[in-house]
Amino acid sequence: MGRLLEVRDLRTYFKTDDGLVKAVDGVSFYIDEQEIVGVVGESGCGKSVTQLSVMQLIANPGKIVGGEVIFEGEDILKYKQHGEEMRAIRGGKIAMIFQEPMTSLNPVLTLNQQLSESLMLHLKMNKEDARKRAIELLGLVGIPSPETRIDDYPHQFSGGMRQRVMIAMGLSCNPKILIADEPTTALDVTTQAQLLELMTEMVERFKSSLVIVTHNLGVVARYAKRIYIMYAGKIVEEGTCKEIFKRPRHPYTIGLLNSVPRLDVEGERLVPIEGLPPNLTNMPDQCAFLPRCPYKTEKCRTSPMPELRDVTGEGHKIRCYVDIAEVDNVTAK
Repeated sequence: MGRLLEVRDLRTYFKTDDGLVKAVDGVSFYIDEQEIVGVVGESGCGKSVTQLSVMQLIANPGKIVGGEVIFEGEDILKYKQHGEEMRAIRGGKIAMIFQEPMTSLNPVLTLNQQLSESLMLHLKMNKEDARKRAIELLGLVGIPSPETRIDDYPHQFSGGMRQRVMIAMGLSCNPKILIADEPTTALDVTTQAQLLELMTEMVERFKSSLVIVTHNLGVVARYAKRIYIMYAGKIVEEGTCKEIFKRPRHPYTIGLLNSVPRLDVEGERLVPIEGLPPNLTNMPDQCAFLPRCPYKTEKCRTSPMPELRDVTGEGHKIRCYVDIAEVDNVTAK
């Protein structure tokens, strides 16, 4: 499969009264055709802002100050944010499912109005054809009696059903990339599993690529092929799902894995990551994870933030001076 999207050195900053917040600070990643990729990190690490930047959905006081987003051979950051070229990509070729469907769906418009709008805009359908396609999409994502429910309003659906509507909306124009930003945050565990299975089934059917943005490592372990771990606006580890779960190399990734409960180990206490994430308005020159890192060395204290380096020769990269493979007892429990 060929390269579909490549992000190079993306930087998105926010001007605040307290100073400049470097929410995304030199992020690079790629997505191949028909690939499922996970972007993982705790709240505030910049994972959602990264994806919003790709689609040029950053509002004031935020600004994309550098980098490239190469999609189908073109740097789409050169397009005007509200221009026709960017509007054709946004929703048509790259679609996004947002965290909270109740704030993403318009409460005063019916599902038909909201689903048909993008179909008429991107696929040039008339009202009648758009309605038929909208009903078909609702049926595909498991909404019962889609012929009648198409004229209902968002408040008449449960949280799980609203999220199904968002999936239908995201896939309505057969996008090449679907970005799911914390798609199951407010849902119960059973509904989460159903929706994730549905999403992966749908992208397989539509031959799309899927980016799952989450703090839930269990989600990416099951569905993603490759993972990017983010911390304080930077990618600190990247590699295949199998490699990262089998042999994590960055102290932050090890901390994340050790803080996840395991069903195959009885009576073992979880190990939290000590401390708090850094204030992004006052970032140190050194590694951002330094104050919380149990493996820090003198070089970590005196040297600037390390660059990403390949530790296996096969694309498993970390932003760390310490070779975790040589440290005893650090693999995830």
